[in-house]
Amino acid sequence: MSECEKEEALNLQREFEWVLHQEVHTALHQIHQILVECARRFPVYLYGHDNSQNQDKFVLSVPAEQLKCAVTLTGDSITHADITFRVQRQQNTSFRTAIQTDNPWKLQQVQDAANHLQQAIHHIDDVPKHYKFKSSDEVLHILGNILGSLQRGRTSLIVPRKKAIDDLMKSRNMKSLSPNLPEDLAISFYLQSHKLIFAVYQLSNNHGQMKFDMTHAECSVPWLNEVLMLFTVGLQLCQQIKDKICVFSQYKDFTVGSRPSSPLTN
Repeated sequence: MSECEKEEALNLQREFEWVLHQEVHTALHQIHQILVECARRFPVYLYGHDNSQNQDKFVLSVPAEQLKCAVTLTGDSITHADITFRVQRQQNTSFRTAIQTDNPWKLQQVQDAANHLQQAIHHIDDVPKHYKFKSSDEVLHILGNILGSLQRGRTSLIVPRKKAIDDLMKSRNMKSLSPNLPEDLAISFYLQSHKLIFAVYQLSNNHGQMKFDMTHAECSVPWLNEVLMLFTVGLQLCQQIKDKICVFSQYKDFTVGSRPSSPLTN
């Protein structure tokens, strides 16, 4: 190896150690700040912030009075709703039901996303502030944990779980309705990206073939928009430092072996 190549290798080694010992911690601190800001906007108790009593009121409707729903969203639950919709098979018949405060409708997506966000924050908290990383693999393992939690949390809010019509009709949330719906009707509240969606499902027997019609209305939820934006920024920052570490991971002999070893728990 020439002197020039030795110098270049030494400079790369120095930059690698600087990234491991300085830049990674700076990036983790920035990501942590973003995620705590995200936690502050969640309508549940999360990382010392309690917004579980925050209330938002929305009206979801579609033209021609086919469907109308006035809801109160408190924390991660619909605590009140006045629901009116027309029955497809009898266009002149409207059905009315309600959700009362003592039996709220739970939006599980909010709690799922909050749990994943909490996990991501804990993965960063588990790294001591002055810990000396010894290899790119060690850093990539931690960043992979954070990225995984953030991706799952963001997906919880963007992609609602699909349920069979039977499961919808038998869900425990249907018991929140007063009066109960007939057996061939079901409703659903769910989140999709920054929107709250209210859907009505009507089952019918068409010459022995069971089919169902769906009508839905939606509205934008301001805190959801902010939470998704912060999830995205956290993911981008995490991916940026991961990409930088991946460049160094190509050099398999780049480790900080001369430093004392101290196991890091995740």
